[in-house]
Amino acid sequence: MTPAQVMAMAKEKGVKIVDIRFMDFPGMWQHFSVPISELSESSFDEGFGFDGSSIRGWQPINASDMLVVPDAATAKIDPFFKAPTLAVIGNIVDPITLEAYSRDPRNIANKAEAYLKSTGIGDTAFFGPEAEFFIFDDIRYESNRNGCFYAVDSVEGTWNTGRCEEPNLGYKPRHKEGYFPVPPSDKFQDLRSDMLLTLEALGIDVECQHHEVATSGQAEIDMRFKPLVQMADQLMWFKYVLKNVAYQAGHTVTFMPKPLFEDNGTGMHTHISIWNGDKPLFAGDKYAGVSQEALWAIGGILKHCRALCAFTNPTTNSYKRLVPGFEAPVNLAYSSRNRSAAIRIPMYSASPKAKRIEFRTPDPSCNGYLAFSAMLMAVLDGIQNKLDPGDPLDKNLYDLPPEELAEIPSAPGALDVSLAALAEDNEFLLKGDVFTKDVIDMWIDYKTENEVNPVKLRPHPHEFHLYYDI
Repeated sequence: MTPAQVMAMAKEKGVKIVDIRFMDFPGMWQHFSVPISELSESSFDEGFGFDGSSIRGWQPINASDMLVVPDAATAKIDPFFKAPTLAVIGNIVDPITLEAYSRDPRNIANKAEAYLKSTGIGDTAFFGPEAEFFIFDDIRYESNRNGCFYAVDSVEGTWNTGRCEEPNLGYKPRHKEGYFPVPPSDKFQDLRSDMLLTLEALGIDVECQHHEVATSGQAEIDMRFKPLVQMADQLMWFKYVLKNVAYQAGHTVTFMPKPLFEDNGTGMHTHISIWNGDKPLFAGDKYAGVSQEALWAIGGILKHCRALCAFTNPTTNSYKRLVPGFEAPVNLAYSSRNRSAAIRIPMYSASPKAKRIEFRTPDPSCNGYLAFSAMLMAVLDGIQNKLDPGDPLDKNLYDLPPEELAEIPSAPGALDVSLAALAEDNEFLLKGDVFTKDVIDMWIDYKTENEVNPVKLRPHPHEFHLYYDI
């Protein structure tokens, strides 16, 4: 869509408000609104000014002025606001140099796509994330100096089989038995369908929706694969739509990776493929019908996985899901069909167009622009350096004897470990100036100071259960 087409659409739809959106450094959508009279075709070149020092991880107070330049191709009519509102995603620009801002996650994703083309390996990287989530009825939490707690609840929660609901009608999925019961055990079919239809009305292609494994409303809605930047944009719309549809219906959605103890966490298995024109680069005659380039790509992800996790699993809570011995893809191996490996080669179709690799370690707490870009850079590094992924592991990793399992490397067990890995292994991200040293250093510093250390310093409620009477 061109600026002229956006202006015509705004007129046709009776738009009164323009909502400008962009991604902050950690991964939250930010926005401000202007009346439609403030938008013209020149706005898509000149942008709008805002205070960059108030955005997490960005500018100091003495260099706060920034510009957000709307991208006409992203314009959509917001489905939730009362006044007819045009929503458009913007790119961040320095108002003095007019250069793209290095810490703008969308700029990093744009540079990753440009770098792919510059290598000659391919011209399009497709991403298909399976972002799981929980639908809760109630969430309460508090963290103070003298106490802390959290409590989530759901009419589906198996712990509520004895609750007085006047009447309690039962049909609450047991732990790890939520995949795929029909209603009345599945109580959120209509809600998920409302989410799916809202996404489709926004032009976002959806493949399916279903209940997930955990009790208490765990769910998944899958978007059809798209090029990197487009999918990162869609992932933000995805989170926005799901949260708002749930909120309007009196529920709450979270993409927190591990909100429940002793039940499945929330992952974001991510399908990746590279194409050159109309040629799927990952289709071939090697293991599981993939190409040599696909195997090298797997080698790149396995080599850099510990550093990748700083972007793909970027919260302290992420590592409550990535625990060895449970049903989490922590073992750095690859396989066809085997879902216990960090990388799976899906075998649903023999079509060359369907050949892809599935990186199963990521979770949806990530900043999609940064996570997808980092994945692509690892894939390209593997292809460029012909990194051998070794032999596939088609055994059930959870049934391996301890001595054999010990030989398989594992994903990091904590955020500070993945950040340390990123500090040591980041040269592959710096190629083509996709990530900069400043971005990596700021990411490590921000995560350490604002997330790792605050969690480390606080007593855990379970510690009182373990230690109060010692």
